[in-house]
Amino acid sequence: MTVTPELTLILMASAGGFALVVVILLLIVARAAGRAAQATAPLTNQMEYLNQRVQIIGDGQQQLAGGLTHVSEAQAAQQSNMLKLMEARLAAVQEQMTLNLTTTAKTTANSLGELQQRLVTIDKAQDNIQKLSGDVLSLQDILANKQTRGAFGEIQLQEIVSKALPSDAYTWQATLSNGKRADCLIHLPNPPGPIVIDSKFPLEAYEALRNATTELDTRDAVKFMRTSVKTHIKAISEKYILEGITADGAIMFLPSEAVYAELHSNFPELIREGFEARVWIVSPTTCMATLNTMRAILKDARMREQAGAIRTALRQLHRDVELVVDRVDKLNTHFNQARKDIEGISTAAERAGKRAHKLDNFDFEEIEAIEAVAPLPKL
Repeated sequence: MTVTPELTLILMASAGGFALVVVILLLIVARAAGRAAQATAPLTNQMEYLNQRVQIIGDGQQQLAGGLTHVSEAQAAQQSNMLKLMEARLAAVQEQMTLNLTTTAKTTANSLGELQQRLVTIDKAQDNIQKLSGDVLSLQDILANKQTRGAFGEIQLQEIVSKALPSDAYTWQATLSNGKRADCLIHLPNPPGPIVIDSKFPLEAYEALRNATTELDTRDAVKFMRTSVKTHIKAISEKYILEGITADGAIMFLPSEAVYAELHSNFPELIREGFEARVWIVSPTTCMATLNTMRAILKDARMREQAGAIRTALRQLHRDVELVVDRVDKLNTHFNQARKDIEGISTAAERAGKRAHKLDNFDFEEIEAIEAVAPLPKL
């Protein structure tokens, strides 16, 4: 194909127009790009800022993750230590509780054992109380009878006398010269002589006095007590005080301290009446004191009875001592003579020794020149 100048001009014009269009487009694009750049500059800055914040947040997350890991590890270690501490404390508490339970069990067992023993003791005491109650009822039954009541007083008197005096110092149920029989006769020396102890127990009168509830009952009981005691005093005075045979008095034994105290507190006239009748009223306590005095009297009397035998024994002892002294003097004389004989023998032996020594120093030829030896002295 043939290129014409017109065509070339057209082509050149077209190329120039196209180049112009391209330049115009480039200018437009450049201006648009400038405007776009100006428009996107804040967004770019903001994007950079956001990137920085994201980077900071990332770093913070990493630091937070590291901190959380550290905290988690620390918390795990703390929990482990706490668990170990709690286990140790729990073991200590469990051990202490076991010890306390063991101690409590032992204490409880001991307490139960002691309680069992005390219950056994209480049971025994209750049995003894029941037995004692039966004995009291039996004693009341015994004391309700006059004969058994008298036997009760005699047994108590016998117990006291046997403990206070030697067995040969009294006689039970002794019969006197008037045919009356005494509960106990004490063999005291003259004076005062044998003395009688008789047991009396005015229990009925005492119980009536204790059980009186009205003034009339009290008057009757007082009268009954006076009558009973006076009757006993009179009977003892008439039966057991015998001139020249017994002592000039007798003893009325009351086997009850309560009755004795009642007489001294509320019936002093009966005590005085007993003194006037030479009947001395005693209780178990005062009877023991009286018997101790009697024992001293008996001991003194027996010492006086043995005084003659003691003097005879002393005379015999003195004679024996004199014989011993005489024999010692004779023996001393023999000893003196023997001493003199021994001294003579010693002197003769000494002389013989001296002369033997002289003979040992002499020659046999000079023996004839020696004077005759004087004979030894006779012993």
